[in-house]
Amino acid sequence: MRLLAMDTASNCCSAAIWSEGAIVAARHQPMTRGHAEAIMPMIQDVMKEAGYGFDDLDGLAVTVGPGSFTGLRTGLATARGLALATGLPLGGVGTLEIVAHEALPYPVLSGNAQAADGPRCLVALETRRADLYVQLFSSDATALDEPAALRPEAVAAMLPATPLVLAGNGVHRLTEWISGRGGKDVFANEAMAPDARAVASLMARRWSAGPAGGPIPGLPPSPIYVHPPEATIPVAQGRLRP
Repeated sequence: MRLLAMDTASNCCSAAIWSEGAIVAARHQPMTRGHAEAIMPMIQDVMKEAGYGFDDLDGLAVTVGPGSFTGLRTGLATARGLALATGLPLGGVGTLEIVAHEALPYPVLSGNAQAADGPRCLVALETRRADLYVQLFSSDATALDEPAALRPEAVAAMLPATPLVLAGNGVHRLTEWISGRGGKDVFANEAMAPDARAVASLMARRWSAGPAGGPIPGLPPSPIYVHPPEATIPVAQGRLRP
């Protein structure tokens, strides 16, 4: 299976090619702005390095959030445009799910016999606000709740008493709130954030496990925003009043 994956949901922009079980080309650049200008050159670079045209690919994958509003729209618009132009199937992967799969020491697919005895995983990603994007996963990376945006103190209140793997670039903001847990936490890499290489790996394994052993057809992925819209309808629908 050959996949092109992309991520523009966070403070990085990345693209990667997965081919027959491994990443064969990847680009990754930290940035807070400019994803729209950077993503297509990255895609062209990884396609050239891998020596592939779009006819050589089996599918596309993109992160769907939560994350930056503009970044999510950039990645989804790019991925949907390529899917429409090439006819390739397009799959979406949540940003928090990606970090959980990278952090946990268990196989990506569910059904692991060790899962019942393993630690839970709490993923916390920065929002550039007072809150964090958070989600709790079982030890085989199955989501135990929906993505949410919570302040650190609210996150601490929801944590189970069982051992935890804490992963993501927002973990450092939880330290003071979980210091009284008696050493029950297993800290993962706090710098972990979504990356196209992980998007490609997870989507390839997911599609390979599908009913036909290949890409699963379906509707184009939709963004996961979590935060409500900040725009409001103007008074009198924007009309001038006397």
